[in-house]
Amino acid sequence: MQTRRIATDGLTQQVIEAGEGPLLLLLHGFPELGVSWRAQVEALAEAGFHAVAPDMRGYGGTDRPADEAEHSILHLVGDMVDLVRALGADQAVVVGHDWGAVVAWHCALMRPDLFRAVAGLSVPFQPRRPKGPPTTAMAAITKRAGLGDLYIERFQAADAHVEMDADPATALRKMFWSFDGATSDADQSTGFLPDGVSLMDSVSDRAAPPPWMSPDHFDAYVAAFAASGFKGPLDWYRCIDRNWALTAFLQDRGIDRPSLFLVGERDPVRRYAGVHEAGLKDWLTDLRGQIVLPDAGHWIQQERPEEVSAALARFLRDLS
Repeated sequence: MQTRRIATDGLTQQVIEAGEGPLLLLLHGFPELGVSWRAQVEALAEAGFHAVAPDMRGYGGTDRPADEAEHSILHLVGDMVDLVRALGADQAVVVGHDWGAVVAWHCALMRPDLFRAVAGLSVPFQPRRPKGPPTTAMAAITKRAGLGDLYIERFQAADAHVEMDADPATALRKMFWSFDGATSDADQSTGFLPDGVSLMDSVSDRAAPPPWMSPDHFDAYVAAFAASGFKGPLDWYRCIDRNWALTAFLQDRGIDRPSLFLVGERDPVRRYAGVHEAGLKDWLTDLRGQIVLPDAGHWIQQERPEEVSAALARFLRDLS
């Protein structure tokens, strides 16, 4: 497994990669890095693939555009389109986790000619619907239910990253712990925040790195986010309404490429995104599997590396 920087169209991307064979892109989410896929890069390289996991736009060793608007879904898909070209391939399978799953779904949705199959972890595909800007709909639902604010709403604030930048180690420790499968129900985050309580304040100070994260692995995350900051990653969230406006041409469109979905049984994201799991087969017309990993939380490729790698390897082998 090696790390290198690759110049793509207007962006230099840092990747970890291994293996030779058909190209496989592994896209991380928030607040992660390409190294979150290291187990899969190794396993899938051994299975006969060129496995590549980039630090996504705004993260780690990849360039960090200053303009919030340059983190739209069109930019993120475009980054992956040009990464395929820069790696010398004509097609790729794309796999994503969390926000990376959103990008992966849209890669297959927008460029099915280039992305021949897609797998999403933790965040199911959600079709574009004519219901207005997503943050407006979120606010209406959470207020009506008396749930406070979904953290995604709070991330819209221009200064939402400042608290995280002030203490990256605490921010990362709390986020990893509160969304992990080994954390108790009482201590897991619900994703919903009372008035005046930030995401960081909502998580106990007892939070510790989860059992699968070694001290060296955690220190690498802290060093990366201390250097790059949280503004770029949160700009992805600040583009949610912009993404809705930019993708009207995708209205009610589904994905016809071979697809796979995996989620942890105890993933807190299911509390607000899980409603979309039931209808996946209606929008993913070649859905090859929908897997729930018992007792796993949100960080499934790191919590359960062998099971995730095996599921991906089976999916890849079965592609026609």
